[in-house]
Amino acid sequence: MLHCIWFGSKANLAKLESADCTLPIDSEMIEPVTTIRDLGVLLDSNLTMKQHVNKVAPACYCQLRRLRQIRRRVGPEVTTQLVLALVTCRLDYCNSVLPSLPQSTVEPLQRVQNTAARMIFNHGRHEHVSPCLIQLHWLPVRFRITCKLCILMYNIRAGKCPCYLRDIMRPTIARVTRSGLQSHSDTTSYVTPRPSTKFGERAFSFSGPAAWNSLLGDLRTVSDITDFKNKLKAHRFKLAFDIQ
Repeated sequence: MLHCIWFGSKANLAKLESADCTLPIDSEMIEPVTTIRDLGVLLDSNLTMKQHVNKVAPACYCQLRRLRQIRRRVGPEVTTQLVLALVTCRLDYCNSVLPSLPQSTVEPLQRVQNTAARMIFNHGRHEHVSPCLIQLHWLPVRFRITCKLCILMYNIRAGKCPCYLRDIMRPTIARVTRSGLQSHSDTTSYVTPRPSTKFGERAFSFSGPAAWNSLLGDLRTVSDITDFKNKLKAHRFKLAFDIQ
């Protein structure tokens, strides 16, 4: 059965409540829904992503409960690998659609990661989780989201991305100094558009360049993708845990 969804602000969607929002195609009527799945991501009419988070978190906890039953038998190293395969992959899947969300929306995903880290080391729920994350070398959820954005931007810069992503990015233009020489200091950055609303900061056209421009200049010029990922994680890891 086919469905459609109308996206918009609460005010604009409220205007549609009294209207017939079905879409006729040939002899079939397409009924509107408030939540729809696209490539495994749950999208709601307001694009709050709460439905998606509320779906991912319980699915992760289900896997953690199963792993807890065998944790003593397989040990922490095997448990870590199982968590990466069954839980972390769910947290990371399409997480580039989650930037600039309120802390209350992302927090359930962070609690999942915290629970997984404590389970690996057999720690209680009230013990501080940062030492566990540091020992596992796991970035917190918000930093993982930023890393995904930076990797997407790296692929855009390297020409290894779909055209529709490349076309919405504008590299900054090199400035000319007073001496008449061209300065290339900004040619590795991208123009960050000014969103008219806070909601606009969640668009990839804003969040992507903003994440990329926040990187150190030397990191933006790394030529190898594997080297870039390693240095990017090391850089974000220091920021996440305030490591000098």
